[in-house]
Amino acid sequence: MITDLQNILATNIRGMKRSAIRELLKFLGQPGLISFSGGFPAPATFPTEELKDIIADVMDKEAAFALQYGTTEGDILLRTLMVERYKKAGLDMSIDNMIITTASQQALDLIAKIFIDRGDTVIMGLPSYLGGISAFNSYGAEMIGIPMDEEGENPEIMEAKIKEAIARGKKPKFIYVIPDFQNPAGMTMSEKRRKEIIAIAHKYDILILEDSPYRELRYEGEDQRTIYELDGTGQVVLLGTFSKIFCPGFRIGWVVGHPDILDKIVVAKQATDLCTPPFTQRIAARYIEKGLLDPKIQQIRVMYKAKQKVMLDSLQEFMPEEFSWIKPQGGLFLMAYGPEGIDTNALLLDCIKEANVAYVAGTSFFCDGKGQNTMRLNFSYESEEQNREGCKRLGSFYKKVLANRN
Repeated sequence: MITDLQNILATNIRGMKRSAIRELLKFLGQPGLISFSGGFPAPATFPTEELKDIIADVMDKEAAFALQYGTTEGDILLRTLMVERYKKAGLDMSIDNMIITTASQQALDLIAKIFIDRGDTVIMGLPSYLGGISAFNSYGAEMIGIPMDEEGENPEIMEAKIKEAIARGKKPKFIYVIPDFQNPAGMTMSEKRRKEIIAIAHKYDILILEDSPYRELRYEGEDQRTIYELDGTGQVVLLGTFSKIFCPGFRIGWVVGHPDILDKIVVAKQATDLCTPPFTQRIAARYIEKGLLDPKIQQIRVMYKAKQKVMLDSLQEFMPEEFSWIKPQGGLFLMAYGPEGIDTNALLLDCIKEANVAYVAGTSFFCDGKGQNTMRLNFSYESEEQNREGCKRLGSFYKKVLANRN
């Protein structure tokens, strides 16, 4: 082993850290552990039987295509079907506005690669998605956090922060938002707020990166139009994924945007993996073509809505009264806020050891290093019974913590 490894590492990798969520997966094998930590879909949602027939059919009739290299832009059949879905939802777009990526995490990395130079600024919410923070951090971005309310990022503070950044010669490269059932907070951005952020982006000529992996998992309320649709000028890049509504193991995501931006992403992707696997892309395309995706999404909604209700009811019943949370209209997560002075990160291992329940400490989602009194809870993976039992254990643990503190 080389003895001077640290000094030969690239600058980018030196600032990167292991994902807090991926590290927590090591505990999943612990007997009796209830995990609220990952963003795992429930295995019961996977279309196992339908895929057996589709995979066999692809291998029988399309093996030469499915097992070969593919185009960097993605399977044209899958892109065509996805464009049709978006057009039915109201988006004005064509196949030239979409490329396929190896899940949306690769899309975040590629966008960071083509836009961020070390020291560049990026605007994002407080809190925001850990995967986005990690991707931007890996290219040396300075992330400027914007506090959020129940409608999303505060537009007055956002504009003030943008002005400050421009004044010091650091005009933000883009505004990163997760408007639908935000990960980790669970809030949904109102259409009024979406339009306000678009107006700010237009005023200062800044790109908007709209990350929307949970959009189709709505359990109540009315669908909001995407920021991409509301903008209509090509100043928004929209990300999507099959990981939450189909199969995360297929690693299929996509980017919707102006062809000029997509061209640069394609160039960056060619240096990364050449192409997303044609095999999984074609299986996904045939699955959609058979009309199976929408009924599956409806089944998932019913299942997750019930699980979410159990978690919300159980938190109300078992958590200390000093804790609060919002009720998300959809998605997979909610964020719990404890009293000031509680450090959920410092208490996490004790919670796993004593209560046999895991969560993700909120500090991972705050680009400013704050959020020590918060935790993200996932309700999609565990059963309804385990969600209730896990909340009971979590509540008992934190009641003891608060009693000892007092």
